[in-house]
Amino acid sequence: VATQNEELRKRFIGRSEYLVNFFRFLAEEVREHLAAIGAKSIDEIVGRVDLLEQKEWNTNSKTQKVDMSRIIYRPAEADVFAIRKVKDQQHMIDEVKDRALIRVSMPAIESRMPVQLDYKICNTDRSVGAMLSGEVAKRYGNAGLDDDTVTVTFKGSAGQSFGAFLAKGIHFRLEGDANDYLGKGLSGGKITVVPPKGTSFAAEDNIIAGNTLLYGATSGEVFINGQAGERFCVRNSGAIAVVEGAGDHCCEYMTGGRTVVLGQVGRNFAAGMSGGVAYVLDEANNFDYFCNMEMVELTLVEDKSDVRELKHYIQKHFDHTASPLARKILDNWSEYVDKFIKVTPIEYKKVLHEEKMKELQKKIAEVQRDY
Repeated sequence: VATQNEELRKRFIGRSEYLVNFFRFLAEEVREHLAAIGAKSIDEIVGRVDLLEQKEWNTNSKTQKVDMSRIIYRPAEADVFAIRKVKDQQHMIDEVKDRALIRVSMPAIESRMPVQLDYKICNTDRSVGAMLSGEVAKRYGNAGLDDDTVTVTFKGSAGQSFGAFLAKGIHFRLEGDANDYLGKGLSGGKITVVPPKGTSFAAEDNIIAGNTLLYGATSGEVFINGQAGERFCVRNSGAIAVVEGAGDHCCEYMTGGRTVVLGQVGRNFAAGMSGGVAYVLDEANNFDYFCNMEMVELTLVEDKSDVRELKHYIQKHFDHTASPLARKILDNWSEYVDKFIKVTPIEYKKVLHEEKMKELQKKIAEVQRDY
């Protein structure tokens, strides 16, 4: 049920047992079909294309022109063994980069002694950090390690899901670029992405990371010295992210956390966004055209607490990336702060207001009790 509202959750009467029961009935029906053709298990009919035949259609049907011969083709008897699994998959799991990371990080994981590592990385290195985070989670759960206990600097082009499920206490710094799904399921870790040293292009004008970054992230921080692709921070529920531009559907279905975009965004910003807050630098004064206004409202950054929060995140972005754009904004803060737009989900704003009122009432009650 895709809602954070407890009142709406109460209306859903479904139970997990219903799903279990459905698959039980499905399995029974499959067994009936197998019995009808004289088979005891699905394993017996894998690859049995001789049990298939193309259905006859009338001559006027377009489906009559569909050629299924290659699908129902049965190879020569000598090759029958090759139409089904005959050996285990060669997944090379013992050779992935995480194995080396775990091995050299074990002192930090077991004794909490900080380590700093350097590695090269290429786009065939996928989900780097997931297994390492698993080792941390086995021992410390969601609490993880102290900040920056394991710091790894990578150089090159990272493959998909770089820093997936990265645990608290692990900091991945990438000097290069990243493919899709960076920070997927981020769980307290920190990721920094910067261009390689010596590059002459303006980072804020170029894409440095792919699509669907921070998909389903729950906590942690990401600082990207450059632009990201589409669906940045989709389903983010608690992470902090700063980027210097993003494509279409940024903050889609976001339910928590903070997103700061120091540049242009694509269309359909904040579609389905029900929680969290986003700050967008709107120098072109056209952000409202790109924003999906169905569930959010736009305001200037005027509240003192919002100003402090925004400046704090941009300062952290500069501290981690040395971004020239972040430096420019900080050096001319009074000029730039008026160009930012705050994006807040309407229902989420009501919740925040109620929490503030409760906190205020609590403080008033404490004062009255003291007197």
